[in-house]
Amino acid sequence: MELVTAILKKNSELTGREIERIFAEKDGDTAVLWEACLYSAMSGGKRIRPTLTFEFAAMLGGSEDSALPLAVATELVHTYSLIHDDLPCMDNDNVRRGKPSCHIVYGEATALLAGDALLTEAFRTVSESGALSDKVKLKAITELSEKAGIRGMIGGQQIDLIGESTKLSAGLHRKMNLLKTAALMECAAVMGVTAANGDKEAERAAREYGRNIGLAFQAVDDLLDKGEENKTTYLSFMTENECRKYVDELTDKALESVRHYGKSRNLCLIAEWLRSRTA
Repeated sequence: MELVTAILKKNSELTGREIERIFAEKDGDTAVLWEACLYSAMSGGKRIRPTLTFEFAAMLGGSEDSALPLAVATELVHTYSLIHDDLPCMDNDNVRRGKPSCHIVYGEATALLAGDALLTEAFRTVSESGALSDKVKLKAITELSEKAGIRGMIGGQQIDLIGESTKLSAGLHRKMNLLKTAALMECAAVMGVTAANGDKEAERAAREYGRNIGLAFQAVDDLLDKGEENKTTYLSFMTENECRKYVDELTDKALESVRHYGKSRNLCLIAEWLRSRTA
């Protein structure tokens, strides 16, 4: 879908320019740490999460200026999680997005600190934004800390670690994906509503949309990586056809949550694209 590619490209460029601006403020004594942060934050990727923030804000009549710090914050948290995920003590992956992982280039200790720096910089980006009211800042920080922390992404990562030595039940596997993947997608969508000062109904729609495409995203990943062994995935509990049907059900729920909004076309296109992606 050419239009989805254009939407992602535009939002990715907006996010990337702001990240480059933030990490251009290098302190000479810690320059290598700033470089490691920028290396990982600018290493590619579709930047789906900031796109959700921008598009939910746009759907509700919010501005790019108000959505930008929240979109960037969510992307910085996502990037930190990837750096830590690749570390030898976690998944021990040497390649991320076709490039050497952060710890391969900068060493394990600096990569660990780079992840810490990106996480904390995410909250500074929100708290110091001149485009947001104090009320919006507090709401955004509360949402981000919950979905990125032990009640969200980090909790999901812990379940993932358990799954390395024990086969997860179907219920625990779903919980892992709700926390590890879907929580930050949900957060990104809600951030867009927050930026636009949306109401409770819009927030409910964003949560439903983000949660369902987050689960669908992981299920599609499992279909694309079906050759991966010794890992609990959706294909541990479903056939490929059942998994594709599950993706369709989740995507349809996401579409249903937003299609009644007059400016939801882009979000609907993104959900359809995620359903059929091949990479």
